[in-house]
Amino acid sequence: MTTSDAGRLGDSIDKVSVGRVYDYLLGGSHNYAADRAFADEQMKALPDIRRFARSNRAFLGRAVRYAVDSGIRQFVDIGSGLPTQGNVHEVAEEAAPGECRVVYIDNEPIAQAHAEILLERTADPERHRAIDADFFDGPQLWRRVRNTGLIDETQPIALLVVALLHFMPDETKPHEVLRGYIDRLPPGSMVALSHIHVDPKDAATIAAGDKVAAAYRKQTNSPAVPRPRPDIEAFFDGLELTEPGLVWLPQWQPDGDELFADQPEKSRGLAAVGWKTT
Repeated sequence: MTTSDAGRLGDSIDKVSVGRVYDYLLGGSHNYAADRAFADEQMKALPDIRRFARSNRAFLGRAVRYAVDSGIRQFVDIGSGLPTQGNVHEVAEEAAPGECRVVYIDNEPIAQAHAEILLERTADPERHRAIDADFFDGPQLWRRVRNTGLIDETQPIALLVVALLHFMPDETKPHEVLRGYIDRLPPGSMVALSHIHVDPKDAATIAAGDKVAAAYRKQTNSPAVPRPRPDIEAFFDGLELTEPGLVWLPQWQPDGDELFADQPEKSRGLAAVGWKTT
């Protein structure tokens, strides 16, 4: 580790991290007292945050299995966060042992460090890799993905952008940045995406969500930006949505073990998978 890397790691530890907060909400152990205190405070305002995290993680697993069942054998996970239960390579390995390749990408040094440790213990270095890069790096990030030697750009790729884009304010042009990655995908590729969303008829949750979003802006390394449904749909422009389209997290191809199955809007998140057909 270089002096610069050590400095970045120290800065990351000193701040409340959205990745570590998410890990805590999922019941993981890669978090610190400040992250836990922040998460506990937000759950007072919006108790369903923990269930959103778990519903979102379950969606990721279903999307990965769906990709494997559809014949895809390579995954690029941008904003992968800290390793916790149900990592992409673990789900893919269960579905197609020895066949899938995964590149994890995160911009937080501690997430990168933990990912490397996890991969050393549970993964095949010839098929699974973690790199330190940022969603906004654009072409530079994609060059680094190619340089791993794991991704064949002539074959379909599953691009995973799960619980990431609600940390990207509109002024950073996340729709445009994501489109740049989609344009690089070969035909037959898919994009799996989830995003925080609150039912516009749920005034109480909207008020609580605004309070939580303000806390994320003030105290964490990433702001939280809930978006209306049309703005989330726009991330899929040019893609063909698979059934059932853009729906609440528990409604996307359920397998019978979903939280909020009877009240899916309480998951506070929308999700979909889109295919690049040309």
